[in-house]
Amino acid sequence: MATSVRQLLEGKAQAIYWVAPDAPVLEAIRLMAEHHVGALVVMTGEILNGIVSERDYARKVILLGRSSAVTPVRDIMSTPVISVSLDDAVPTCMQLMTDKRVRHLPVIDGGRVIGMVSIGDLVKAVIAGQRREIEQLESYIHS
Repeated sequence: MATSVRQLLEGKAQAIYWVAPDAPVLEAIRLMAEHHVGALVVMTGEILNGIVSERDYARKVILLGRSSAVTPVRDIMSTPVISVSLDDAVPTCMQLMTDKRVRHLPVIDGGRVIGMVSIGDLVKAVIAGQRREIEQLESYIHS
């Protein structure tokens, strides 16, 4: 059975890193660096407005010669947001990331953002699952 998003979140810190849509991009980049993450959800209160990533910054600020100190996050955030639920499986998330060319997926439950999964989280889960399967096969062979 494939690992679910719910199981992934149980093994992660429960912090949700976010930025307001009217905040300057520089603030978003500082938050990403401070928390060692590659993306933030963009929220007004509990309402999800978008997602902003390092890729958005590189392509929509740096390459266009914009100022990160004065450009608001809303001008570079990605929307609509591609998200997943607690019951989605890791392979489903990986396929979604591949198809949509994204590296971060907010997790929505009851209309609220409750977490974020990254491509790194998914790869770790796949590797752990493969390791368990190998151990089980080895145990079966040796018994």
